[in-house]
Amino acid sequence: MLEPVPPGAKLDLDDDSARASRELPDGDTLRDELKPLLEKLDGLQRALYAENKRALLVVVQGRDAAGKDGLIRKVFGPLNSQGCQVTSFKGPSELELAHDYLWRVHQAIPRKGFIGIFNRSHYEDVLVVRVHRLIAES
Repeated sequence: MLEPVPPGAKLDLDDDSARASRELPDGDTLRDELKPLLEKLDGLQRALYAENKRALLVVVQGRDAAGKDGLIRKVFGPLNSQGCQVTSFKGPSELELAHDYLWRVHQAIPRKGFIGIFNRSHYEDVLVVRVHRLIAES
């Protein structure tokens, strides 16, 4: 369970603080728990697509090798791929650099009836921006 962090509080970001606070069930149990959730998500995706009035954007953010691709495969893989679009953000192209920082994000926003999934790595938010000096350090 995530707890709110008061403004100005000191955070402990070592590996021990990031570990699960309880024992996780075994893989078979997790698969059994996931199945009805995926069935519900499938129904919701069909309704979203049929209604065609709104869209859903899911942003999966994590460090490299954090399991973002696996999560996307497990959760969104069983859905109708015609109603989902996954966008990964690598280093910006020349065209993207010619526009403001959010231009490429705006290009990837899902259209009505679709689920858009942004596969966001810590890499492009920190390393690429700093190495290529895309924004001021401040």
